[in-house]
Amino acid sequence: MDQQRVWPERFKVFILNNKFVICLLIILLIGLNVMVLSKVSFVLHPFVVLVKTIVLPMILSGVLYYLLNPVVDRMERWRMGRGWSILILYLAISGVLTVIILTVIPIIGAQIRGLMNNFPVYSNNIRVQFEQMAETQVFSHLQSIVNWNSEDLWNTLNQKTTELLNHSWKGITGFLGAFTETVLSMITVPFVLFYLLKDGQKLPGNMLSFLPVKSRSGAMNVLEDINHQISSFIRGQIIVSFAIGALLYIGYMVIGLEYALILAIIASFTNVVPYLGPAIAITPALIVAFVTSPTMLLKMVVVWTIVQLIEGKFISPQIMGKTLRIHPITIIFVILTSGNLFGVVGVLLAVPGYAVLKVCSTHLFNWIKDSSGLYSTKE
Repeated sequence: MDQQRVWPERFKVFILNNKFVICLLIILLIGLNVMVLSKVSFVLHPFVVLVKTIVLPMILSGVLYYLLNPVVDRMERWRMGRGWSILILYLAISGVLTVIILTVIPIIGAQIRGLMNNFPVYSNNIRVQFEQMAETQVFSHLQSIVNWNSEDLWNTLNQKTTELLNHSWKGITGFLGAFTETVLSMITVPFVLFYLLKDGQKLPGNMLSFLPVKSRSGAMNVLEDINHQISSFIRGQIIVSFAIGALLYIGYMVIGLEYALILAIIASFTNVVPYLGPAIAITPALIVAFVTSPTMLLKMVVVWTIVQLIEGKFISPQIMGKTLRIHPITIIFVILTSGNLFGVVGVLLAVPGYAVLKVCSTHLFNWIKDSSGLYSTKE
């Protein structure tokens, strides 16, 4: 009889009252649910369609919220109503966009058309310079060692370039499709953004109201850390990208590089992706400078090096700081993996998504460490 009472007590002590074991059981149940749902994926199809429909407007609205919310908060501290502050901000943004559309967009369009029209000329110049380089003594000596033919090499390069352009055209087609979806989503963004700016501060409290009272304090800490990580990254990265674009535009104008504005804009947009963005941004500028003259190529490299030094030594440390605390190698692997899984959207969301997962994992580990007693240093 005593033995029959001991086993339930032991089960209760070591299983039911052990938070670490309960946590493992919850993870196991979640995994089983995921496995079952993967077998009946058609049940989730409406939910997937809903997520695909709202995710882009929510992401765009979220980015704009983190950029504009400090301005609205500052205007509210000036004893202006939050609704009026948002309305004034919308009017100011509309005025800025109108000026950009009337002045900057025609210049960008003209430079894009000029770049596309001159592309055959650039290709011919590259071929001429390649043939001149093939006639040099150093290249001939290298050709005798490697045993290749310059004509065969040029044909191979042409073939690889054609394949690359075909893949790039497919990527551009996909980008245009994504751009069309973005434009359509932007129609809803002002409305979603208005309510985020107006009632966004109430959102964490409304979310936490669904949790048990004892869990709300810890959950609030998690949300605050996530908010800090995302806001720091979005604001800092956009400011840094804008600064790099402005500096490159000034540098390109000083050295007289053609299509300075469009090349600076490309660099500004691609620098949103940490570490890999600058490598992508320098490619079109290198091509334009290379076909112009060797002197222009050297000047462009000098400008790019100076801008990167200014960004690395002064701009990023002051604006970004050490908020993310993620190693550069980790960021590169995360971007590459996320890009292969989710494409362009994955590249853009890789770092903030990893930062959110890191915050959640850190808090979960701390909770397990404190509740399980397995990491206690007491004897």
